[in-house]
Amino acid sequence: MDMAPSAQPITPTALPTVNRRRVATAAALASAVEWYDYFVFGIAAALVLGDLYFPAGSSTAGVLASFATFAVGFLARPIGGIVAGHLGDKRGRKPMLVLALTLMGLATTGIGLLPTYETIGVAAPILLVTLRVLQGVAVGAQWGGAMLLATEYAPEGKRGIYGSVVQLGVPIGVVTANTVFLLAGAFTTDTQFAAWGWRVPFLIGLFVLGLAWYIHAKVEETPEFRDAEKALAEQEKSQQGSPLRTILRDHLGTVFLAGGSFAVNTATFYILITGVLDYTTRELDMKKSAVLTVSLCVSLTQLVLIPAAAALSDRYGRIRIYTLGAVGIALWAIPLFLLIDTGSLLWLAVGTFVASCFLSIMYGPQAALFAELFTPEMRYTGASLGYQIAAVCGGGLAPFLMVLLLETTGTSMSVAAYIIALSVIALLSIKVLADRARSR
Repeated sequence: MDMAPSAQPITPTALPTVNRRRVATAAALASAVEWYDYFVFGIAAALVLGDLYFPAGSSTAGVLASFATFAVGFLARPIGGIVAGHLGDKRGRKPMLVLALTLMGLATTGIGLLPTYETIGVAAPILLVTLRVLQGVAVGAQWGGAMLLATEYAPEGKRGIYGSVVQLGVPIGVVTANTVFLLAGAFTTDTQFAAWGWRVPFLIGLFVLGLAWYIHAKVEETPEFRDAEKALAEQEKSQQGSPLRTILRDHLGTVFLAGGSFAVNTATFYILITGVLDYTTRELDMKKSAVLTVSLCVSLTQLVLIPAAAALSDRYGRIRIYTLGAVGIALWAIPLFLLIDTGSLLWLAVGTFVASCFLSIMYGPQAALFAELFTPEMRYTGASLGYQIAAVCGGGLAPFLMVLLLETTGTSMSVAAYIIALSVIALLSIKVLADRARSR
């Protein structure tokens, strides 16, 4: 029988406020630098990687190949979620987070140093795909560890707002990645940018290794994991079950419902930050720097909207706020692309800003919502799997499908229809989760 376990209340022991703040800050920084490293690939995929690593054929074919490589990272994310989730539930949240940060730092730096197709031939795209897979494994492992460090240290009644500090890593990562690319473009010519300027944002990712060391040395394991570890230690080893096996046997439906509820968010998000960047610059002849600036400014607003939505979820309930965001995304999909198609920078900003508001309304409470679907003994595994399923089905394929839909249909309304379809799946998944919660 697949029933989501009842939400486990945080039982914060007498922890000094400074400890909570240190952990929350470390979790937010871990999320921010991890997502920065992940997003620089998406921006580079839209701007330069197609020509440098997949030069054969038309420009559209190069972009499709580049976005396919971008998608490969998403296919690898469940691997990171499964491995880190299982070990994170058995060995602790912190070690898996440190491992994920280290792997991401090394993979991102490797991309920044990678020779192009012109230099080493077919080995270049093969190595690019390999490094992108490692990025995917790393980010798949990271989210659960950072999210649980924050939510399992949260005071009673503030799990939503504490979880949102990890969610803030996404807009911080986007803002930072866009800023670095804008600066790289501003201080180089087009020829210099294509030759070496695009590498600078990747090489900055090396600093993530310093953060990994800090978390390893300064951050303690979460109270809820220590309590769960003690409970498991009281059982015979032969009776200790595998968190992954328990999830797959008893709670797989909950995992898929969580993923289905969130796929529209990840898909719309990556359409906005990568697909729209390619579409506006290649098809609508808008300036790269102007579009990146709009993306940066819109992402800045999420720094306020995400914690505000999380705080509302602490007061009015996760499902209610989460549903509001999903409905908004569905209703705004068509107006969004009508505004983008004008080719006006102002209307692009308006369209993406409103879409970003609805994404933030969903994203704010999402960490706490997913954490509350599973008990501490299986929480890393269950929450990570749900999140990564959404990433694969939504975010990973979205930019690729956007280019494909535009090429085959000739209209951006096909992309809007894709978003609406995912919104319907999200709302159905949320309804089932809400019905289960009421029946407990």
